[in-house]
Amino acid sequence: MALEDNVCTLVPYFTVQDGKLDEFKALGEQMVQKTQSESDVVFYGFSFSGQRAHCREGYTSAAGILKHLENVDELLQAALKIASLDLLEVHGPASEVDALRDPLKGLNPTFFVMETGFRR
Repeated sequence: MALEDNVCTLVPYFTVQDGKLDEFKALGEQMVQKTQSESDVVFYGFSFSGQRAHCREGYTSAAGILKHLENVDELLQAALKIASLDLLEVHGPASEVDALRDPLKGLNPTFFVMETGFRR
């Protein structure tokens, strides 16, 4: 049975400094561990292509994204010392995206509003 797709996703891409990939991966593992206790997480994990890193993450709401960013802030700040945030997209229903526009503006994301779709 198909459900309305109301999952909010963050889509960040990083480029890790030469010689710092293992350190970045260790920070990613710590973020995964901290995120496991968050009730609004649908999925969360890191993938890599050479020095490029992507965090695949989905939440039940904009509030879940904001709680997550607060929860991992210290680790994220450490990661940003050894990697650049090259791209950040935010995807979700209009009301959730609108709730994130002001709090995330400092990260310069591109916002995408979900118009049609489903999930199982």
